[in-house]
Amino acid sequence: MPMQDRFQHLFAVISGQRFLNKQGLGNEVPFFICPYKPEESVEMERLQRQLVNRLEQAGIRILEINLYDISIEILKERDIWDQIVEMEDSVSKEQLKELLQGVLDPEAHLVPAIAAKLASIDFEVLFLSGVGEVFPYIRSHNVLNNLQSTAKEKPTVMFFPGAYTHSLESGASLDLFGRLHDDKYYRAFNIFHCEV
Repeated sequence: MPMQDRFQHLFAVISGQRFLNKQGLGNEVPFFICPYKPEESVEMERLQRQLVNRLEQAGIRILEINLYDISIEILKERDIWDQIVEMEDSVSKEQLKELLQGVLDPEAHLVPAIAAKLASIDFEVLFLSGVGEVFPYIRSHNVLNNLQSTAKEKPTVMFFPGAYTHSLESGASLDLFGRLHDDKYYRAFNIFHCEV
């Protein structure tokens, strides 16, 4: 689907009362995946900014949370940012990944930081981005699983560089970058499959 068509579809769905009122979800959490090809990342960032502007003009407040940016905020708040930057070139990638997975654990640190933002700002829709930038130390399905109890009051749209696929054999999965097929996640809707 061309970018302009995707923009029109996203605007029509997200600005619709059905979406904003979480209708037709069958008691599922109001989580939506906006998949795109990784090579479209720059265009998708531009589309996301335009979408936020257009939705705000229509009176729909969007809270944007970039997982990479909030990760940096957490590391700085915990006074470990400088240490991580200093040690980055002296430890293995695996050691760095394990360290970051611990200090940015979704349940213990990331989701509580997101919850604090949700509580401090009045909004109608949450946009999550930065999924590719935080891989492999933060996995999108872990974020969504841990957000289920925190962000279920308002619709959440995760901009995802990859595919969100459903098949009878393997169920639903988030295939990051179109290559990693191990992130099983069943509770979100592909926003491009939503009716206007």
